[in-house]
Amino acid sequence: MGIADTTTADTLCAVCIDMGTTNSRAWLLAGDRVLARSTRSVGVRDTAREKSKAGIHAALTELIDEMRIEAREASPLVFPTCVVGAGMVGSPLGLAELPHRQAPAGIRELAESSRWIQMGQVTDLPILLIPGVRAGPARPSLSSVGGTDVMRGEETLCIGLGLKGLVEPPALVLNLGSHWKAIQIDAEGRIVSSVTTLSGELIHSAQIHTVLASSVSSGRPQNIDEHWMKAGMDEQRRSGLSRALFCVRLSELAGQGTPDERLAFMIGAFVAADLDLFMTRGLLAYNTRVVLAGAAALAQGWRAALAGLSIQAVVLGPREIEEAFLAGLRAILQRSNHHGRARP
Repeated sequence: MGIADTTTADTLCAVCIDMGTTNSRAWLLAGDRVLARSTRSVGVRDTAREKSKAGIHAALTELIDEMRIEAREASPLVFPTCVVGAGMVGSPLGLAELPHRQAPAGIRELAESSRWIQMGQVTDLPILLIPGVRAGPARPSLSSVGGTDVMRGEETLCIGLGLKGLVEPPALVLNLGSHWKAIQIDAEGRIVSSVTTLSGELIHSAQIHTVLASSVSSGRPQNIDEHWMKAGMDEQRRSGLSRALFCVRLSELAGQGTPDERLAFMIGAFVAADLDLFMTRGLLAYNTRVVLAGAAALAQGWRAALAGLSIQAVVLGPREIEEAFLAGLRAILQRSNHHGRARP
C-alpha cells in the first residue's frame, strides 16, 4: 500500500530536503506544520571537489536521522513516511540525476516527472526527487545556447509562491542567490522561461578573490546605499562591467567612499548588467508583476532599481520564502505518481 493510500494532505509526515551548492537544509513537515529544521554546510560543490558523493550521503543521513529523532520526541504518532527533495539533490552531483522537465511546466508536469528512488546507504525511507525545469532545446548549438536555461529548486519555490498567493500570475520571479535567475510565470501559473546569470557568485568572488578585496566589505551587505548603487549602474552602462568594477579600485585609491559604499557601487554594476539583459529579453515591462526573493538588502536594492523604470516589485521575507518552498514540495509530493512505490 502506498503513502497516498494511508495518509491525507493534513496528516502526511515527510522529511523535506533542499540541497544547494554549499548547503543542505532539512525540515520535518507534518501536514502543513514545520516541526523541526536543520542545516549542514555540505552541498554538491563538495561532490565536485572530492569527486565522491560520500560527503553528501553522510550529511543527508545525519539530517534525516535528526528529523526522525525530532519526530519521536514530538509525538509517538508522528513519524515520517518518506523523504522529498528538490534542488541539486536531483543533479548528477546529487543523489541521482533526474532529467529536467521541459517548459512550460506547472505542478502537474513536475509531479508527473518526479521520481521515487530507494537509497539504502542514506536512509531506508523512500525518496521522491523533484525535477528541475529546462527552457529551450536540450542540445542547443553554439549559436543558440544563450536561448536556453535550467533551474533546480526554484521551480518548487515558484509552485509554492502561487499556492500561497504570493505571486499573481502572469509574473516574473527574480531569485537572488548565488545565481540570479529571472523566472517567467504564465497566466496558468506555469514556468515558461528563465534567464540565469552568475552575478551572485561573481560578486562574492570579486569581494574575496580579486584586487577589490581591499576596496569593499567582505560580507553580505546589511543595507545598500542607493546613491552609490546607482553610480555603479551608470558606470556599467557607460563603460561595461569589467571597467565599472575597476572603478571600485579607483574610488578606493582616491579615498572616495567607505567599503560598504564601494560594495554598493559594485553591486550596482551587476544589477545594471542583469537588468538590461532581462529588459532586452522581454522579461520586464512597466506593467510586469515582479516578486523578489533573496537577501533583504539585495532585494531592496533591486526593488529601487526597478522603481527607477516604473516597475513595481514585492520583496519576500525569509519566512515567506521558506513557507512557499515547503508548500511546493508538499503539493508536488501529494500529486506525484505511485506514492510510496520507490523505484531504484
